[in-house]
Amino acid sequence: MNLPQLPELPIFRTIAAAAAELSQPAYVIGGYVRDLALGRASKDIDVVTVGDGIALAEAVGRRLKGRGRVTVFKNFGTAMLPTQEAGEIEFVGARRESYRAESRKPEVEAGTLAEDLARRDFTINALGLSLNEADFGQLVDEYNGLEDLRQRTIRTPLDPDITFSDDPLRMMRAVRFAAQLNFDIEPDTFDAIARNKERLRIVSQERITVELNKIIESPTPSYGFKLLFTSGLLPLIFPKMVLLHGVEKVGPHSHKDNFYHTLQVLDNVAAAGGDLWLRWAALLHDIAKPATKRLDPKIGWTFHGHEDKGARWVPGIFADFKLPLGEEMRMVQKLVRLHLRPIALVKEIVTDSAVRRLLFEAGDDIDRLMLLCRADITSKDHQRKERYLRNFGVVEQKLREVEEKDHLRNFRPVITGEIIMETFGLKPSKEVGELKNAVMEAILEGVIPNEKEPALAFLLEQGKAKGLAPIPAVPAAAADAAEHGSGA
Repeated sequence: MNLPQLPELPIFRTIAAAAAELSQPAYVIGGYVRDLALGRASKDIDVVTVGDGIALAEAVGRRLKGRGRVTVFKNFGTAMLPTQEAGEIEFVGARRESYRAESRKPEVEAGTLAEDLARRDFTINALGLSLNEADFGQLVDEYNGLEDLRQRTIRTPLDPDITFSDDPLRMMRAVRFAAQLNFDIEPDTFDAIARNKERLRIVSQERITVELNKIIESPTPSYGFKLLFTSGLLPLIFPKMVLLHGVEKVGPHSHKDNFYHTLQVLDNVAAAGGDLWLRWAALLHDIAKPATKRLDPKIGWTFHGHEDKGARWVPGIFADFKLPLGEEMRMVQKLVRLHLRPIALVKEIVTDSAVRRLLFEAGDDIDRLMLLCRADITSKDHQRKERYLRNFGVVEQKLREVEEKDHLRNFRPVITGEIIMETFGLKPSKEVGELKNAVMEAILEGVIPNEKEPALAFLLEQGKAKGLAPIPAVPAAAADAAEHGSGA
């Protein structure tokens, strides 16, 4: 671990000159300094001054002569200055905070640098670098944050019970930083999370979800979820997931622990580069197993229909977490509903018909679905797992072949409901739906290609069987095709 060094950026000297002009000591504080020490990229910079943060930002802006426009947030006593060389820089005056028991919003007043550092969440975020001409670039480390970085430890600057009681979101942030950085949470700090977990109830769902998503997006998200589980936070924020935990054994029958299986699938998806929403699909793919668990004395534990029930739960779960209810939610819902389908094909003879149906239902999400299903193969029996993966490769190859031949990704039958109604002079009805479904089934089964002429001929045959005659507007060639058969 190297001593963090300020980059040789002109903006830092500009801030130093402006601070000297105002006689306001200034420091770069927090995540930017932490990331410098860790050798990680960091864009946004927080500057704390012992004095008026807005005045310092405006003084810097004047020196830049129009190369950066200062945005003032007067209610918060902060100002933002965008720069090309160092990203966004936020200026704020050093402050101290006091909290009321029913709120995580503090009462704020001007304070010293020491008081400002003391209010930080963790020691690794309480590091500073001087922007003062007398000691420019010198490290400020009141709480041994650099040593905690070396020891890969998350610790609060003050008594953790006070830190977490004052702002309970910091408990989620502790887990998030541990997951992102692969750090340990110091034992006293972790114990304080367990003691203060109920305080999380005063935090808005939106803020909790922001931290949860960052845990999900971490390199090995299972680590964060295990910390949430053992600290007691997970039952508060995601009780349905906690129900996956445990193994029930009745006589010779037992099942795997679906909680740890889910975390393994999540890690597998993360390792394969899955984005946030594919990771949510991994989290939720077995979420309804506890609700569908049954013991069959002949075959053991079953979870029939858990994929359908889980898919029905997805909109409610997304709403509870204040997640988007549009395209992202629908994709997750689709993957949860379909996640058993490719694995079922591994156990059967892979027919073109079954592959067509899978391609039709998955559409553009077929690649995401296959990644999720490959991640779902987690048997502890190494030989069995390898056998499943080899067979899964056969399914993937078959998918490529059928897709190349039939172009069924985002498949839409050429015969629409409107065409059916125009052909037979029908109004919207159950009969129209039956005819449309018959054409689609014929295409998926390979009876006819998804092309206009053979599909229309097939439609006329189906209509004839139902006693329907085409109205005169139908081209004569199509009627002739129906009279003489489609040849399919």
